[in-house]
Amino acid sequence: MMPLALADVGEENVIKKVGGKPEVKTHLENLGFVVGGTVKVINTISGNIIVNVKESRVAISREMAQKIFI
Repeated sequence: MMPLALADVGEENVIKKVGGKPEVKTHLENLGFVVGGTVKVINTISGNIIVNVKESRVAISREMAQKIFI
């Protein structure tokens, strides 16, 4: 298990855990980062990570990506 921030570009992964404070966890789950779901890193741009999750493209900060484990 490793944070999403360390995932390779183009690699599809399964989300194993979403951490952080309850409000952060809820926010990430509302964006589609749920345990068992798939996430694919599209690109990293100046500290932000662009991912495909649940048929949507989402940009999250590296700090948020550290709370999502794959």
